[in-house]
Amino acid sequence: MTATVPRPTAAKPALRVLRDRVLRVAELVTTPLLPADYLDLIDPLRSGAALRGRIEAVLPETRDAATVVIRPGADWQPHRPGQYVRIGIDVDGVRMWRAYSITSDLGRTDGCFTVTVKAIPGGKVSNHLVRSTRPGTIVQLDQATGDFCLPEQRPDKALFVTAGSGITPVMGILRNHPELTDVVLVHSAPTPDDVVFGAELRQLAADGRIRLVEQHTDTAGMLDAAALAALVPDLAERATWACGPVGMLEALEEHWAAAGIADRLYTERFRPKVLVTGEGGTVTFTKNGTSLEADGATPILDAAEEAGVLMPSGCRMGICYGCVLPLREGAVRDLRTGEVTTAAPGDGVLVQTCISAAAGACDIDH
Repeated sequence: MTATVPRPTAAKPALRVLRDRVLRVAELVTTPLLPADYLDLIDPLRSGAALRGRIEAVLPETRDAATVVIRPGADWQPHRPGQYVRIGIDVDGVRMWRAYSITSDLGRTDGCFTVTVKAIPGGKVSNHLVRSTRPGTIVQLDQATGDFCLPEQRPDKALFVTAGSGITPVMGILRNHPELTDVVLVHSAPTPDDVVFGAELRQLAADGRIRLVEQHTDTAGMLDAAALAALVPDLAERATWACGPVGMLEALEEHWAAAGIADRLYTERFRPKVLVTGEGGTVTFTKNGTSLEADGATPILDAAEEAGVLMPSGCRMGICYGCVLPLREGAVRDLRTGEVTTAAPGDGVLVQTCISAAAGACDIDH
């Protein structure tokens, strides 16, 4: 005997059609707001929505740094330790994007992740996050990205060299890779109280997890490659990850290259490495109506923001392409390579404003 099984599939299209009609009617009733806009107000972290996060806490670390605890939306994907995330937050009614390293343990049971932010002089977003942001604030998110991560084959001996907020991606690595057995961390900060995660790092050292060397620049001066070699005599045997100011990283790269071990050094920059500069010029933003004089060593993004022009931005390192705008006329120079990009009137050649400087007069479509 053969049983006849009802087919529910015929009902599904009908239900879908009814749902679509209801949504269309709702859109007419709620215009200019759409039903999705109301859902965003009720459940901004829901699956299928634009990726957002809700700030759950802002925890002070030092006098000018804080850890921001973020509950991400349902579509957030787990990160790899050492990666960063782009965060969009409204500051004085203007949405601004910045990239911050993720510092949290992947084993958190509350579903949140953390970024640790150091407020920098004149930094609109960093100062807002550290000093003004309150729990409950909704931020925009991108998925985590970046390759400042450990390889699948873990190194037998590791060295981390950091300064200031350069400790943040390394803290993410240390918290998630307890299997590392021979680790040296050399960290530079003005004073002991300025060491972000200072108490936790010192506890890791006391527990034998790492050998910690603190360089307090107010009393001991800046850390250079020669001093580092004296502090870590076996550095040539160690896979090394370094993050901090561009000058420090460039000095380390030169030292490692001279020693023939450049392939054992991995660096993470918060700003692009400037190799080539040249003449500046007048930068005109055609839609905004602003013109400004920029030198040949300052990224157009920085020069514009200094002049009060709101600009799209992201990683500010030439990686994420969040700052791309059309160059309508003129010339810009890539500060990393020296390559000059030109546009005839009306061309609209896309350029990255975070790593491009004026190479003469130029018009940006913004």
